[in-house]
Amino acid sequence: MNIVHAIAHSLETLRASKPIVHHITNYVTVNDCANIALAIGASPIMADEADEMKDIVSLAGALVLNVGTLNHRTVESMLLAGKYANERNIPVVLDPVGAGASALRGKTVERLLHEVKISVLRGNLSEIRFAAGLESLAAGVDASEADLARSAAAARESAELAGRQLGCVIGLTGAVDVVTDGSRTVLIRNGVPELSGVTGTGCMCSTLVGAFCAVEHDLLLAAAGGIMAMGIAGELAAEASAGRGSGSFHIGIIDAASRLDSDLILRLAKLDARA
Repeated sequence: MNIVHAIAHSLETLRASKPIVHHITNYVTVNDCANIALAIGASPIMADEADEMKDIVSLAGALVLNVGTLNHRTVESMLLAGKYANERNIPVVLDPVGAGASALRGKTVERLLHEVKISVLRGNLSEIRFAAGLESLAAGVDASEADLARSAAAARESAELAGRQLGCVIGLTGAVDVVTDGSRTVLIRNGVPELSGVTGTGCMCSTLVGAFCAVEHDLLLAAAGGIMAMGIAGELAAEASAGRGSGSFHIGIIDAASRLDSDLILRLAKLDARA
């Protein structure tokens, strides 16, 4: 079974099993993340109170941590949830939004990587380079122009180095997405420029990765599945909303994710698997 067929099969499993995906995410995009989880077939729980972390994590098939709107209370909850998930072998997806843009974000990402076994780290090039201890210039929550100017080969090299250093799967999203565990690498060319023009698409992508992680033991395959699903949903949304503006496109992403099936994966996948 090649990787595209395996992703299509994982999507079928996801829709049939409806796994719970626990989120501690940011308040800007929490509704988007809940809706795209439902659209892809998962069941979202958005809980960030430390006193209920043990109970909620025990229900979940995957945990998604997002540092987009941090406060000290949610940092504690993220650490507790991550450790409980590790005890139960529940995969943990970390979205290091704006890592390096502030001391709190940087310290929190470093603590999570040090104290929690992360399964998939999903972010843009600047975020991934920061997490791996490489030179990076943060630009708020977006990749910096300096990092974006790096070649595709340099981006792939950064992701592979991060995968080896951090011991997890890296999902580096950009013009060409790079998914790697440091030895196996998948390049994904699905997606449209409009995805960078609305809030929440990165967070939704991490949610999709978490949903696939809940049903797929091969974490590289799960990360590739979630990222590819987001790219294909963006393509379908752009086509459906052509000429109607970014609001229609935004809603169209949820519509497209809800219609995504194995046939669309097999027909629209733009993936290159490399050793």
